[in-house]
Amino acid sequence: MNKITVKPATMVYPLPAVLVSCGSEPGEFNIITIAWTGTICTVPPMCYISVRQNRHSFGILHRYMDFVINLTTKNMIFETDWCGIKSGKDYNKFETLKLTPIKSDHVKAPMILESPVNIECKVKETKQLGSHDMFIADVMAIHVDENLIDKQTGAVKLEKAELICYAQHIYYEVGAIIGKYGFSANIKK
Repeated sequence: MNKITVKPATMVYPLPAVLVSCGSEPGEFNIITIAWTGTICTVPPMCYISVRQNRHSFGILHRYMDFVINLTTKNMIFETDWCGIKSGKDYNKFETLKLTPIKSDHVKAPMILESPVNIECKVKETKQLGSHDMFIADVMAIHVDENLIDKQTGAVKLEKAELICYAQHIYYEVGAIIGKYGFSANIKK
């Protein structure tokens, strides 16, 4: 098999397509679609989002230094795309899309009720990287729809959520389970 070299670019795909909510009052609540996000530490649990400086949410994030990562689903694809192309300067995204802001336990930013998983994050550090600033955050709490919790084991069954991901300007539905951590070495978890 031959390889062709292409110019350097972002190519670590797929990525989660998430809705990040921010702000401290209903009049300034905003939602921004983010694909540049991920886990960066297990203990303590930490994650990040990267945001362009010209985005409306950028100033809100810097002002309050917290946010909520709301995982998105196949049923939320329209809202996910719309929040990525429309600005909070021009729209109240919660009202326009009929999404429900609910109070978080540890941060000022609201959670989105319609999202199956909400991750409350408090910014620990920001890094200017170029086109984006990275907001490095401690995970303060995770809220999961009860229908995703296995009643016997307490495990979160994300495969039931119909999550979506993003790669090169295209949204994808997360597919079927094809293996489990450690299956290749017969490791029991």
